[in-house]
Amino acid sequence: MTYIPNTEADRAAMLDVIGAKRIEDLFSDVPADKRFPKLNLPPALSEIELARYFQELAEQNLDTSHALNFLGAGAYQHYIPAAINHIILRSEFYTAYTPYQPEVSQGTLTAIYEYQSLVCQLTGMDAANASMYDGSTATAEAALMAARLTHRDKIVLSSLVHPEYRDVVKTFTQGLDLPIVTTAAKGGLSDMDALRAAVDDQTACVVVQYPNFFGAIEDLGAAGEIAHAKGALLIAVVDPMALGLLKTPGDFGADIVVGDGQAMGWGLNFGGPYLGMFACRKEHMRQMPGRLVGKTVDSQGRRGFVLTLQAREQHIRREKATSNICTNEALMALAATVYLSLVGKNGLKRIAELCYHKAHYAAAEIAKLPGYSPANGAPFFKEFAVRTPKPPAQINAALLKQGIVGGYDLGKAYPAAANTLLLCVTELHTKSDIDKLVAALKSD
Repeated sequence: MTYIPNTEADRAAMLDVIGAKRIEDLFSDVPADKRFPKLNLPPALSEIELARYFQELAEQNLDTSHALNFLGAGAYQHYIPAAINHIILRSEFYTAYTPYQPEVSQGTLTAIYEYQSLVCQLTGMDAANASMYDGSTATAEAALMAARLTHRDKIVLSSLVHPEYRDVVKTFTQGLDLPIVTTAAKGGLSDMDALRAAVDDQTACVVVQYPNFFGAIEDLGAAGEIAHAKGALLIAVVDPMALGLLKTPGDFGADIVVGDGQAMGWGLNFGGPYLGMFACRKEHMRQMPGRLVGKTVDSQGRRGFVLTLQAREQHIRREKATSNICTNEALMALAATVYLSLVGKNGLKRIAELCYHKAHYAAAEIAKLPGYSPANGAPFFKEFAVRTPKPPAQINAALLKQGIVGGYDLGKAYPAAANTLLLCVTELHTKSDIDKLVAALKSD
């Protein structure tokens, strides 16, 4: 039974715990004139008028179909083949809910199984789950999984793992007595000497992003050697699009691979929902969180699919559960499955090559501008950091006036990287798009 405080003393006690004096203090972030509004609806509109009204509201948003976009930092604009929407918007996929009687949902299970198989091929891992909420929650769950597997409590994070992912790891581990050590960066890459010094016999895992948040390509092999020398696991946080060109984390000995699959056939969507990828080696799969679809045969020898290797609804076991993640991003996983099936192995490689070459062209042209220079000399994939002659916020404001969404201000998360802009270039950008950006930066 849920307890609802119903006395003034109850409410006062709860407010005291969170450091608030009055209920009204909880709404302090809402402008005073907007709090507790009275119901004051305008006159009703016709359907035609209402459609026009909402269209006018929508036009106030600046989206990537109306502007050139060079912003990445974890959410990426790639081409989405038209066939994806035609498939995922079919009612049996679009309106389906979590299959509580999974064996009768063979279509859903088949699609998830295909998704899992593709993620394994992409990452070089043996098993993948049915997906998680996003890249950040997948990273946090991977760290918890490593602690369960190793019976250790220390988590070592490279500072070049996405800062918001690191925040989510900290949130997930609150109250669990799992100390987190964040290691330094050097020259746009994880400092391997700092990583080596941080890893000891109590370390459960080492978490490295590939490519990292600055866009640079990390040496996963070196990180893996450092982790495994002390009996810790290596967790790689990946951009799946980069795996069309780079060696898989599995080739470097990664134990768990996570990431966000948003780039594979899913739009920016104002920040979500996204797709958390999660894969691991076979020997670790029983501790993998979330759902796992397996292939079997029925009593008549026909192929069938089931949820496997964990008790159904195991998430309701509270502290005894492997994870409290109780569902998966099935629609996004389906979009990624369709995307990878459409572009194929060679297509994904070609897309990755286009990202790589276009990003390097952009970086070279920007480096020619007065006051601009590469922030580091590390190899990169589709994102790169550049030092700027002015504060990035000022540069981005000037770019926006010319219909260009600029890069991410690295100084927000990395004080040492003040006046440094993180730019992203994908296969969608043409040479003229890049030249327009360069010209705008030059004129600013």
